[in-house]
This record gives sequence, structure tokens and C-alpha cells, in this order.
Amino acid sequence: MQKVNPLNLILAIFIPPLGALLQVGLSAHFFLNILLTLFGVLPGVIHAVWLVLKNK
Repeated sequence: MQKVNPLNLILAIFIPPLGALLQVGLSAHFFLNILLTLFGVLPGVIHAVWLVLKNK
């Protein structure tokens, strides 16, 4: 089992794009997360938490 960075997880919940940025950098997942967050906070949070838990 891989370790999850607790700071990234907290940021993914409260500021999804920042959590995604710290996890994957300036990649397509980061820009997708910004788009999902603009559509609604919940899709952005789900995507960011998924990125952190998947440890991409």
C-alpha cells in the first residue's frame, strides 16, 4: 500500500486545483481539474482526491 501525503489530500478537498497541481504538476490532469472545478466544486474535489489516492 502506498503512502498518501496528508497535505495533498487536505488541499485536494478544500482547494482542488492546488491539490492536483502539487500531485501531478502542470499536466493535462491539472487543467482537467480546473475545468471540472469551474463546472462545480464537487467534480473538482472528486477528481483531485482520486489523483491523490491513486498517487499519479
